[in-house]
Amino acid sequence: MLEQDYLMRMLLQFFEAMRRSRELWDKNPDDPEAYAGLEDAITAATDIDGHSLLTLAPESIASVLSVSGVEPRVTRFVAHGIMLDAVYRRQAGDVATAQLREGQARAIAAQFGFDLPADPADFEALERDALRDYAGD
Repeated sequence: MLEQDYLMRMLLQFFEAMRRSRELWDKNPDDPEAYAGLEDAITAATDIDGHSLLTLAPESIASVLSVSGVEPRVTRFVAHGIMLDAVYRRQAGDVATAQLREGQARAIAAQFGFDLPADPADFEALERDALRDYAGD
């Protein structure tokens, strides 16, 4: 039970970090905190430096998460956050980083067997999936 509570608390913290990042982006797309918040959330969720993790090639990031012991349900949030970052980067004109982020998110989703949302800014589907996964324990 304690493990489930810990996992749910971690997922909720990650979800809130993503929501906050989205709010910051909506107010000011040039605010570096919109990006930094996602990196911090990834660090907290994976116990791996988010900045370093996000420099890896798509196949490498999926492999690292696979062997690192990260809770598989957490990877859905990580991939969603990375896909959201891809959207931000593309809108800011950083197409190369946006393509890398999209590839990373898709590689994680393929490795762990889940689908990514069509709209990464739609947190409702992610929240439903997380609650469904949590209730399934």
